Amino acid sequence: MFVALPPRARPSLRWATPLLLALLWGAFVWASTRTDAHQRALLLTWGALSGGPDTWQAWIAEGRVLRLLSALFLHAGWAHLLGNLVFLLLFGLSAEKAMGAWRFLALFLLGGMAANLAAALAIGAPDRLIIGASGAVSAVIGAYLALFPRARLGLVLPLGLFLEFVRAPASLLIGVWALLQLVFVYIGPNFGAVAWAAHLAGFVFGVVFALLARPAIARRLRRQRGL
Repeated sequence: MFVALPPRARPSLRWATPLLLALLWGAFVWASTRTDAHQRALLLTWGALSGGPDTWQAWIAEGRVLRLLSALFLHAGWAHLLGNLVFLLLFGLSAEKAMGAWRFLALFLLGGMAANLAAALAIGAPDRLIIGASGAVSAVIGAYLALFPRARLGLVLPLGLFLEFVRAPASLLIGVWALLQLVFVYIGPNFGAVAWAAHLAGFVFGVVFALLARPAIARRLRRQRGL
């Protein structure tokens, strides 16, 4: 388990999470100022498209692979965007503090691309539009769980007429969330056309990425402590 840095450690600037928040917000605000026709063209040009394993040659020839990245910065509406921003802020700052800004940025971008690819291959219908940073945020959540398995998260529960703040193990809350993503891949609700496979793939990517990077992260923390 990674612990908080002692006071004598050199402070590290966490700029990747604020940068991503600003880019996601800015991209949505910019797109929302376009006309409806321009917005639709923007989504069709830069959003990822489903297809299946037999369409790789067409993807490469048409430049669709790059859409796995650009699709991360497109969102269907304010609710879609704000949900991703909130979870990125909650889990991103802690994960970036441990991993470092550049490694965290790689986690977000590569994890998001892998998640979009999984969704594109999992969706049976061709040319279904896949947009949003949910897969990338899921990768951040997976990395957070791998780095801080004993952490506790705050949770507000409605108890009658009152709201009670409790602290629950992150492994429990995130584990339940991940299990729901797995269930929804097969029998999930179709409203909102949610790409559940992207959530699950991003989460798995984040866990694996963080576990593989743990030795490098440990060396980084030792250097910060001056050991």
